[in-house]
Amino acid sequence: MTHIVQPDPREAGRPGALLRRERLYSSHLVDWRRQRDTGALEALARKRGPKPTDPARAQVERLRGENERLAKRLAQAEKIIEIQGKVSELLGLPLDPASDDEQSAT
Repeated sequence: MTHIVQPDPREAGRPGALLRRERLYSSHLVDWRRQRDTGALEALARKRGPKPTDPARAQVERLRGENERLAKRLAQAEKIIEIQGKVSELLGLPLDPASDDEQSAT
């Protein structure tokens, strides 16, 4: 990119030789200088790869995943409780509904 600003001092007075050797046209230099002046080439200097993540967004995603996991566990626990109730009904074991309410309140 330094050749865009000024050619190598050894090539001074012979810019045509430099352009021919690099297989460039003077219009390339004009375009590159224009892009440099407008800041278009700064985009090439940006780091590649994943963008830095926002810590709040990462926490939201973590909490969302945890919420989904806990919702699945709750649904499974409710099914187990329902099955236990049916089994106790089949075996003739009475369940005390008042004790269930007290346990769920604590």
